Amino acid sequence: MSGIYIHIPFCKQACHYCDFHFSTQLEKKEVMVNAIAKELVLRKSEVDDAVETIYFGGGTPSVLSNEEIERLIQTVYEHYNVIDEPEITLEANPDDLTSNRIIQLSNSPVNRLSIGIQSFFDEDLKLMNRAHNAGEAEQCIQEAIGYFDNITIDLIYGIPGMDNKRWKSNIQKALDFGLPHISSYALTVEPRTALKKFIEKGVVPDVDDEQAQEQFHILVDMLEAQGFVNYEISNFGKPGFFSKNNTAYWLGKKYLGVGPSAHSFDGKHRGWNIRNNPTYIKKITKGTLPLEIETLSKTDRYNEYVMTGLRTVWGVDLDRIASEFGENYQKYLKQQAVKFLEQDFLVLEDGKLLTTQKGKFLTDGIAADLFMVNLK
Repeated sequence: MSGIYIHIPFCKQACHYCDFHFSTQLEKKEVMVNAIAKELVLRKSEVDDAVETIYFGGGTPSVLSNEEIERLIQTVYEHYNVIDEPEITLEANPDDLTSNRIIQLSNSPVNRLSIGIQSFFDEDLKLMNRAHNAGEAEQCIQEAIGYFDNITIDLIYGIPGMDNKRWKSNIQKALDFGLPHISSYALTVEPRTALKKFIEKGVVPDVDDEQAQEQFHILVDMLEAQGFVNYEISNFGKPGFFSKNNTAYWLGKKYLGVGPSAHSFDGKHRGWNIRNNPTYIKKITKGTLPLEIETLSKTDRYNEYVMTGLRTVWGVDLDRIASEFGENYQKYLKQQAVKFLEQDFLVLEDGKLLTTQKGKFLTDGIAADLFMVNLK
């Protein structure tokens, strides 16, 4: 089965840490929705199996009206084969989720909310330049749990000035709401962001990697003690509430991405749309896809599987490596993994290479050491 990702490239304001593609020029919203709807029609032949997830990401998809959201969902239903009960996720900011908006969304096809909380403390939100405050964060969750069963929130750790006590309080506030899913990420300093400039000028302290690692382990311990499964490095879900959309990415399923900067994957090719709203709209209006496509070599696909597999509870299957990529790849992987097995960063169980608790925070670096660079 396949998934459809819809990138909504608008935000009310720019968060200091964000390097995703977006614009704050909301007056272009209607013409952009028209263009995304047309791209969905233009690319319908690329998806030949059933669609099981529709995911609105961004940017801030909740800046769209309910009518605009439902129009895009309806376009998917009209031109694609959608399963009976697809997972339809809307990323939303707390300041957009008023009581009336939540009620309206609960009566729409959207059945999963992903709320960008990031922190329940105003000092953290101000540092990140979030559009909401702590009060709105708590109020919107309290309202949402009355209408939605499937809710996830985002939390960020490793924020300069946020000690472990405040981080534990952040986690506990999330637990107190009884949410079934939490995504949590380390604050990273990306080039060409306001945060990068503030750190360089000494306005904001640099990110402390050791503290971030410590806060990650606090997160894992607190959530797993409450029955959450850390099924992917940054994602924690109660049984039955794993994100179907994101799980499909990690398991290498096909997905179609529409909207500026959106990525697509069909198993052998990766494509991405241009990161420019006016150019995207102009090309789509003329019936031209603003798309670049890369054919993935066997080595590319092996490296991606290793990277995604190690991040999940499903690990990297050695038999799959041999059957899909060849015995040489399996032999290479085993050789490269030895030092990480000896250091207790990796473990081999039932023919699967898995990251241990000790190695989780270092997963991306470990995976890079297991990458193949020579064979084709």
